[in-house]
Amino acid sequence: MVKRFLITAVIVGLFLGGVGYFNLVFKPKMIGEFMAKMVPPTATVTAELAKTESWVDRVRAIGTLVAIEGVDVAPQVAGLVTGYFFDSGADVEKGAKLVQLDTSVEEADLADRKATLHQADIDFARQSKLVKQADVSQATLDATIAKRDSAAAAVQRIEAIIAQKTITAPFAGRLGLRHMEKGQYMLAGQAMVWLQALDPIWVDFPVSESSISMFSKGSAVELAADAYPGRVFKGEVEAFDAKLGQDTRMLMVRARVPNPDRTLMPGMFANVAVISGGAKELVTVPRTAVTYGLYGDSVWVVKQGAAEPASKPAPTAASEPVASAVAADAAPTGAIPVEPKLTVERRFVRVGPTEGDRVAILEGVKAGDEVVTSGQLKLPPGATITVDNSGALKAPAELPKQ
Repeated sequence: MVKRFLITAVIVGLFLGGVGYFNLVFKPKMIGEFMAKMVPPTATVTAELAKTESWVDRVRAIGTLVAIEGVDVAPQVAGLVTGYFFDSGADVEKGAKLVQLDTSVEEADLADRKATLHQADIDFARQSKLVKQADVSQATLDATIAKRDSAAAAVQRIEAIIAQKTITAPFAGRLGLRHMEKGQYMLAGQAMVWLQALDPIWVDFPVSESSISMFSKGSAVELAADAYPGRVFKGEVEAFDAKLGQDTRMLMVRARVPNPDRTLMPGMFANVAVISGGAKELVTVPRTAVTYGLYGDSVWVVKQGAAEPASKPAPTAASEPVASAVAADAAPTGAIPVEPKLTVERRFVRVGPTEGDRVAILEGVKAGDEVVTSGQLKLPPGATITVDNSGALKAPAELPKQ
């Protein structure tokens, strides 16, 4: 009985020991050897060489076009519209007659005031003669003079009201849409039509506190509007605001842009670039080559490793004598060429300004380095790659706003 128990115990111990050895020693060793021999598949990417370009520093912003002179044409006094002398959207010169309000009542009042003034002038002449003859007192002449002056002021007042009912253009510019009709009663201050001076035109844009010192009054400005793709308008900085915004810490800057053909209009958005220095030599790469992250920006640089022979079929028994002869030859002919092994290295970089579809790299990459431009998401460090630029990404016709 004891002998059977011992035999059973030995068998169970051997079984448990075998299971333990398999799970704790043999199995991990086999998995480790398998993982060590497993090679990840080669990733296909596109790549491009970093190059040196001459760039000019620019401070970029989004601005709004503003008319140098712009008013909402409105009457100073109320009245009935008897006629207008312009078309919507027309260009007018300074002083051009735009609208006429009814002046019939004022014309009648003016005739009455002129009659009163005429009588006052006659009284003044008569009293002046009588004073010289000592027939009336000087006080009587002074009262006559006061009546004459009052009558003259009344005439001038009516003439001013009549003039105010003839609305003219205060400056040369372009009219907007007409907001009144003939026969309509207009209140004082009621808008009738916009008038905007379009040449030249202002562009107001904000710049950050750190960029204020990069340019000054008179610095050149380049402007691009969505309405006119591919066209660049040039001007210069005219003025800086007196203080920064409390919330944004941005300073408003105003530039003057010539607009002889009046294509730019107030209210348009514009991409503004202020030229802030001379040309600089910078290392640039495509924008798609840079991977932006919270802990730093990086690029993948292509590295050429040790060459590996291309795969070839194993020799057969019939070909063994030929293979031996080739191996014996000191300079074999028809040898299969070797292929370079390409890997990637991730480098953290310091990104500089951008220009079009390229970005400047201030640190981390030098000219001539080949950087990956697409396919970065599937790359682990040290991955083996194949460069295929046949499917390279193309820059869009219109880049996003800066």
